[in-house]
Amino acid sequence: MAVDQSALLLQRQLRDMIKNPVPGFSAGLVDDEDIYKWEVVIYGPPDTPLEGGVFKAHLTFPREYPQKPPKMLFLSEMWHPNIGPDGLVCISILHEAGEDKWGYESASERWLPVHTVETILISVISMLADPNDESPANVDAAKEWRENRTIFNKKVARCVRKSQDEFL
Repeated sequence: MAVDQSALLLQRQLRDMIKNPVPGFSAGLVDDEDIYKWEVVIYGPPDTPLEGGVFKAHLTFPREYPQKPPKMLFLSEMWHPNIGPDGLVCISILHEAGEDKWGYESASERWLPVHTVETILISVISMLADPNDESPANVDAAKEWRENRTIFNKKVARCVRKSQDEFL
């Protein structure tokens, strides 16, 4: 049976990340038999309310990768404008390539086949540190981020504590 080009690409990216780890996250396969489903651990970015957190997520790649983007789902509880209540990450680079039908994002901000697991995770860490409250996946978190940072930070602190407890 022939191996898909997407599988070969993902195997190479996994090998590269193991050989040259990037600060801020670690990644591996959920199941060694499935190159299309990755488990990711993201460490809360320094100097943010998420600092000290250890957050687990899954990246699920389509067979059409890199032509189509993966989906990213946090398994750890998150309180963030760009992470839906279901844990789904909403960030421009994970939106399908092409023009945004609502006109909010330019095509250059959306998925491009040059993105790798590393660039995706670096972008997600950047999003965690600097939320985009103009295009939220969690409207309530975005409203608190804008209007009541104290309450927002308390909810984030609860998520950080819970994430730490999960890894003890």
